Amino acid sequence: MRALIYNLGLSTHLSKHFSTHRNSPVEASSGLAMRELSVANESGPGIRGRLRQLVAAAALAQIAVAGVAILGCGDQYRVVESAINPVGPAAQPAKYAIVVSNPGVGQPGLLTFVDFSGDSILVNAQLGVGPQYLILGPGGTEGYVLNSDGTMNSFGINIGTSASPGLENKDINTTTLLTGAAPNSVFPYGGGTNIYVTEPGRSTPSVAVLSAAGSGVVPSVKQELPVGAGPVFIVGQPNAPRIYAISQAANQVSAIQPLSNTISNTITVGSNPVYGVMSQDTNRAFIMNEGDGTVSVINTQTNYLDATHPTLQVGKGPVWADMYNAGNMLVTANSLSDSVSIISVPLCNNTAQQNNPTCDPNNPQDATTFGQILGTVPVGHNPVMVTVLQDGTRAYVANQADGTVSVVNLSTNTVTKTIPVNGHPTFVQATTGTPTGKVYVTSPDSTLMTIISTESDTVTATVPLQGTGVQVRVTQP
Repeated sequence: MRALIYNLGLSTHLSKHFSTHRNSPVEASSGLAMRELSVANESGPGIRGRLRQLVAAAALAQIAVAGVAILGCGDQYRVVESAINPVGPAAQPAKYAIVVSNPGVGQPGLLTFVDFSGDSILVNAQLGVGPQYLILGPGGTEGYVLNSDGTMNSFGINIGTSASPGLENKDINTTTLLTGAAPNSVFPYGGGTNIYVTEPGRSTPSVAVLSAAGSGVVPSVKQELPVGAGPVFIVGQPNAPRIYAISQAANQVSAIQPLSNTISNTITVGSNPVYGVMSQDTNRAFIMNEGDGTVSVINTQTNYLDATHPTLQVGKGPVWADMYNAGNMLVTANSLSDSVSIISVPLCNNTAQQNNPTCDPNNPQDATTFGQILGTVPVGHNPVMVTVLQDGTRAYVANQADGTVSVVNLSTNTVTKTIPVNGHPTFVQATTGTPTGKVYVTSPDSTLMTIISTESDTVTATVPLQGTGVQVRVTQP
């Protein structure tokens, strides 16, 4: 019936009928017939025959229209509306950029939630004084902030379909850490089963083990694990068999067993280790040694340095790294050589043995291309952080001294763009999206967060913060 309406071009006529209730279609057809008969009588018998056919056709069409009206206006409108296809871009996933900023000395820090779709501020909430480190738990459902006043804040993140996370100051939990802890890194394990915090300021350098956070539950310290001098970072995955605490001053890492909260091994690494990442399959951990321009590779299954490739040589001063997990690629930011190193790190496995017939799936060996330097790419001055798009196309590098972000094409190993940002950036975080992803950049000397579109690799928005930028994380990669 809808086809009949559109084919006859009578939608306008129907609209007038339903809105004004003028003469019915039957009345209109009778009037038309009388006018046509009058013309016919004046024009002769030949014309009268043709006019009779026109009258009959018009009457049938009007009866059909009347039949549509009789079927019911509401039903017809609902059917027509359902035939219209939706237009515009696909709905964006419910996710946020979580930003920590510092309003000034002695003032409470600020937590800001920014909507991924609209780049608008949804929530502000107060933190402890001097916020300095932010991390999100597995799945992006909770967050943790370390503050220079010796406290840790924890909070839940609503990533449902609501327009706002609904976080308020009362929803921010505060844990007071042990005296002199000077915390600088926190790692939530197993969805918050345990929370690990490095404590370089304790009389015995330690990693504090905190109880799990929960709804209305404030985490508390339940034990300490002694580690080497100067603990600075904890490397792991949410459900890895073990995690590793990096002790910068001791040039070592301590292997922590999360199920028993014991130290199972102490491993000597390179000079001045500062950061590390663990592969998504949890089989290897990579430690950035700033002092000698190397990456130490730990086989997490054996809990020792990798037998085949214990050390990888990269550029000078590696201070950060990120992984393209699906492509088995490690990208390091080399602060003293103004470069990034792109390294192949695949392992053999059951489905792709990588030319290694003796592959053990329970303790996979390095593939033949493991450790191969795919490229060393010059970037801006003093690159301090790198983030990799998880489609494997690009890496974004924060060049602190230049106040720029370099875009590195991971297929050609070249810089395709250098983007000026607000301030001198120290933190950069990328996320995918539809139709475009975004890169968030914060700087410790700017109150604006820069947002870069990965579709155009241009700055598309800036978000005002109520303090200088500390760090930013996203709830989904």
